[in-house]
Amino acid sequence: MNQIGAENQTSITIDDAMSESNELDSCYNCFQHFVTNGFSKIDESSFEGDIIKTSFFSSLSRNPQISYRTKIVAIHKNSNTSQCWKIRAHSFGVYAKAVADTRGGDANIKYAWYGASKNEICETVMHGFSWRRHGISVSPAKHGLDSVLCSGVDGSGVRHLLLCRVILGKQEVVREDSSDQFHPSSMDFDSAVDDISSPTRYIIWNTHLNYNILPCYILSFEAPPYLSGLTEPKTIKPKTWITFGTLISILSPFLDHSQRASLEEQYTNYLEKKITRPQMIQRVRAIAGNQLLSAVVKLYTNKEIQVSSSNRGDAAGSEINDAARLLGTIYSSMMQPA
Repeated sequence: MNQIGAENQTSITIDDAMSESNELDSCYNCFQHFVTNGFSKIDESSFEGDIIKTSFFSSLSRNPQISYRTKIVAIHKNSNTSQCWKIRAHSFGVYAKAVADTRGGDANIKYAWYGASKNEICETVMHGFSWRRHGISVSPAKHGLDSVLCSGVDGSGVRHLLLCRVILGKQEVVREDSSDQFHPSSMDFDSAVDDISSPTRYIIWNTHLNYNILPCYILSFEAPPYLSGLTEPKTIKPKTWITFGTLISILSPFLDHSQRASLEEQYTNYLEKKITRPQMIQRVRAIAGNQLLSAVVKLYTNKEIQVSSSNRGDAAGSEINDAARLLGTIYSSMMQPA
């Protein structure tokens, strides 16, 4: 497993090369959106980062095959100091006190996960949950899998969850088919659950969304592609991995001196962890161009020429040279006028 993980970090796939550059950088654009709207990135190894990471993986424990293959990409904390967010935080505190006064001194505040598409998460980061027309369902901190399944994959394969504080107050039980209920059944209740003794869903009614749910953290993660099925398919089409070293060897004959030097510089920066893997892929694209990378893709897809990182003798060098010659044929044909 460690070898596979290392290969994933030092290689480029067919999907990577074929995807548009805005997709490769989409999660980073998303992170910039989070930062612009008052969420700051925190270190996973920090005290609070470690607590969130531990809680997240613990919430996936009932499905080990998903937990084992899930990787946290980033954690962002709500550090918003704008007047709007100050008002929301103040409203949350005022409402918590009001519920506590009404419910015997306990507002029943919990942490809960909320999973949605990248666009919905970004919209919520900007405007809170008040834009939602109906109530929302969130998952208790120890039952995060349901929210994970509701999260959407962005263009770079990353999913996002909000970790929120929610004021539950007194809860009532609602059935799965109670889709026509948008508010508490009476003034005796503040929120709803699917099971009083062991809830897996908290339901926050739309009449309360402005003040009893407060986004605190955004957790961004990569999950296995078969996530929605909950069971691993019998066969998964393997990705074709091309190590950056092999890719550079194939591209070099078609680049001028300055391009080769720039590519080598970026590769050194990547090996020294000065740039990330998606940034490396995007810079290879910028230096070599989409047409040349597309030719590499066609070469590896149609001819299935793969060079093992563990076989670096003369045979490997011969394969690279053969690949380069074939690539030249493909690339030349692409450059001919229509």
